[in-house]
Amino acid sequence: MTSDVREKQVIEYAGGNEIAAVAIKQIGYDLMGYYPITPSTQIAENLDEMRAKGETDLIMIAAEGEHSAAGICYGASVGGGRVINATSANGLLYAIEQFPVQSGTRYPMVMNVACRTVSGPLSIKGDHSDIMFLLNAGWPILFAHTVQQVYDFNIIALKLAEQVRLPVVVAYDGFFTSHQKRRCMRFEDDRVVRQFIGPKREVYPFLDLENPVTVGSYMNEPDLLNNRYQLHLAMQQADALLPRIFEEYGALSGREYGKVEGYFREDAESLLVLLGSSYETAKEGVDKMRRNGKKVGAVTLNVLRPFPEKELFAACKSAETMLVADRQDSYGAGGGNLSLEVRAMMQKFGGRARIRSLVYGLGGKDFYAEDAERMLDLAADPDAPDFDYYGVDRGTGADPMGQGSFFAPLTRERTQAGATTVQRDASGEVQVKGGSLNATAAVPKRIAPGHGACPGCGIPVNLNLLLRAIEDPVVLLFQTGCGMIVTTPYPKTSFKVPYLHNLFQNGAATLSGLAEICYRKQKKGELPPGDIVFVMVSGDGGMDIGMGSALGTALRGHRLLLFEYDNGGYMNTGYQLSYSTPKGARSSTSHVGAKQYGKTFFHKDMPRIMASTGIPYVATAAESNPADFIRKAAKAAFYAKTEGTAYLKALSACPLNWNDNPATERKVIEAGVDCCYFPLYEIEQDRTKLSYAPDAAGKKIPVTDWLAMMGRTKHLCGEAYREVAESLQREVDRRYERLKRASEDR
Repeated sequence: MTSDVREKQVIEYAGGNEIAAVAIKQIGYDLMGYYPITPSTQIAENLDEMRAKGETDLIMIAAEGEHSAAGICYGASVGGGRVINATSANGLLYAIEQFPVQSGTRYPMVMNVACRTVSGPLSIKGDHSDIMFLLNAGWPILFAHTVQQVYDFNIIALKLAEQVRLPVVVAYDGFFTSHQKRRCMRFEDDRVVRQFIGPKREVYPFLDLENPVTVGSYMNEPDLLNNRYQLHLAMQQADALLPRIFEEYGALSGREYGKVEGYFREDAESLLVLLGSSYETAKEGVDKMRRNGKKVGAVTLNVLRPFPEKELFAACKSAETMLVADRQDSYGAGGGNLSLEVRAMMQKFGGRARIRSLVYGLGGKDFYAEDAERMLDLAADPDAPDFDYYGVDRGTGADPMGQGSFFAPLTRERTQAGATTVQRDASGEVQVKGGSLNATAAVPKRIAPGHGACPGCGIPVNLNLLLRAIEDPVVLLFQTGCGMIVTTPYPKTSFKVPYLHNLFQNGAATLSGLAEICYRKQKKGELPPGDIVFVMVSGDGGMDIGMGSALGTALRGHRLLLFEYDNGGYMNTGYQLSYSTPKGARSSTSHVGAKQYGKTFFHKDMPRIMASTGIPYVATAAESNPADFIRKAAKAAFYAKTEGTAYLKALSACPLNWNDNPATERKVIEAGVDCCYFPLYEIEQDRTKLSYAPDAAGKKIPVTDWLAMMGRTKHLCGEAYREVAESLQREVDRRYERLKRASEDR
């Protein structure tokens, strides 16, 4: 650290995500392509709020998934823009094939990674299992262990990226560094930041139409080998440049960094080496042990790529024993990636220390100063294993709940209540008989009442309406979302039937594989015969990132039912806009302010998209019309078990994020139907039928009557946003009139 601070700075009390957004705003980026994922989403949320206030003119493009977000960023960087992205965990993995493209074609950008556990099983807490997948992607990686470093490294990262023409990552611990607020310093004047980075210079401007270039050519050897060698040289250049950039930034800010940091490492006999926020905690443990006369120390890396082997060896060469603590495991290699690289470094330079490694802190498990002390004791213990896991509860092998199965199995005999009959008549038409609310109450519930959904949540209501119409055995697959999270907190479950979870983007494909294996086993006599209805449940924006998988499944025609509860946003991650969010609606990534009115484009017409695949049955339903809901669910299940893919979509209330009264959600849903924002219809064997016509019933209302019932859209009813509301009304009317014409044509 230096004290020669030449530029004025101010105190900011912020978390890592918040201060990253501040740095991004000050830098003056051109574009951000992003997709919401916990715990990095706050960066986009904060930037969107700044955008609404007019504090930044950053173009923000909400992709339908992380893979597309990475593609948006790549295209913008090729075009000469300064580009930023942020992601975590499985989002990083979903986009990973794009990252070597970005580095291999040498286009700079910056990406923040709020490190998080990679699924499965699903966990949103922080560890380093995601960032280690990037080690071979050709991106320099700066690793911040404090909120202050998140700010500083974001500024340093872009300067480095543009000087070596490589994309750069700023990584830090999710939910620790990303969310825990700390006092830090930032430059008061944005111009100081921009002058430090300097103007962007393009070696080969892509949009220079007088001198066209080709990017991403097909290569064979030796050209590809030469390309990779140039990437290697760029990494060497980054390694050489970083000390100078750190020094320049130190002169500007008073905070000078090195590639490696050490704490009492000069005379330490035992050293603890770790990444991220744990380093700050480890220093407390070192202080306590030093007071007790033990010569211990701690070391961390501020730069993960290029790997600072010389600097790390200089920091560790005097130690007799070292313990490398990894917040991830490279399974089968005898240690996490940091451990493996430290061992290789010490062997290369002739280090004398005995090295042990521990995997710790997975899934966000807390790390305390006492843990650092125990680890340092293990480092010096001659009988300790060279590799182990730390903090594992090995269990007893007994039932953790002490009660066996939660529920009695719902056999075929128990579910067949005779409440609903679905069959073809003599003309081939599918007819539904029965299906009244009272009669279907006899069908056993597949979901127990012990879920954790918010009061007024529409998900359990819609699921129970769906499932009470199906008397055959049911197998459920849930994509990630609120419906999954509130029903399966390990080791408990709310499901009385077989249940499987997979990620947002791949639920339908996963269910198609499961269904086909079941049908094969039945055909071979390995499973008992009889109809089974395979149901995928999606919502919370799942038909954005998961649309490709759903469309592929529909085009292949697998016999299963896709059920979407449409709550109009990414509710499980704090309500970011999805493609089903109403135009003009307020969300955490579509703020309302002087320069922004909420979401800027119309809601996606997913039933019409699904119908274009030619599947036999598509329908919409709502809890305000329960008899219609049950009839359609029964018909959808019939097609799913006999002919091919069926799709059913229900409007689903979310009082927490719609900002309305949980006690009146059924009226809100009814208004959504009566204003024709969510019309009720079915497309059966390519024939469209309007199930309920509010205009014919004398119940049609303006869309603003529905918008006024929810805090997220109430602002659209004012004069300031009249034009937005009118455009939404025109679009709703256009879609409804098209639907009526299609229904009349049958």
